[in-house]
Amino acid sequence: MKIISRVSSRTYYLALVWFMVNFIFINISLSAQVNERFLTPPPERGEFWFCPSVETALYSERSFSYGAGFAAAYGKKASIGIKGVFFIDDADILDVLELRVIFRLYFFTGAANSGPYFQLEGGPAVFFHREHGIELPAAFGMFTAGLTFGWRFPLGNYFFIEPSVRGGYPFLAGASLSIGLKL
Repeated sequence: MKIISRVSSRTYYLALVWFMVNFIFINISLSAQVNERFLTPPPERGEFWFCPSVETALYSERSFSYGAGFAAAYGKKASIGIKGVFFIDDADILDVLELRVIFRLYFFTGAANSGPYFQLEGGPAVFFHREHGIELPAAFGMFTAGLTFGWRFPLGNYFFIEPSVRGGYPFLAGASLSIGLKL
């Protein structure tokens, strides 16, 4: 009886090992031909990118306004996205929150997502007087529009730096430096 049970348990374990090996390797095809599915590159797709930034703008006639913001957009040769920046006035008069929609177009089509670009932007700007504090709803707001010229310097495949200058309304001029990531 013990001999039969030993044979049965050995057979059982060998069958289990055979089943597991076949189950694991069932999708591997052994062939001398090249499988082209693995050699073709993936199809071209757009890129999602986002970046925090430090900015300055001329919102006051007495001093500069300094701020920090965040942008997120999608696109490779042309991008569309959103950007938000909060500015603090150096003269303690006026703070500004900008929420903008951005449309970016790169100059050189061969170097997508790098090099010089123009960016159209617009959206609401909400103003907060320092003497009143930050109140919601704000004392007043208006539509802001502008044109930005910048340059994207890639740092490897995923990171980049972007210095830019801009002009528009209601601010006179501004500049920013962004460090971002593209996926």
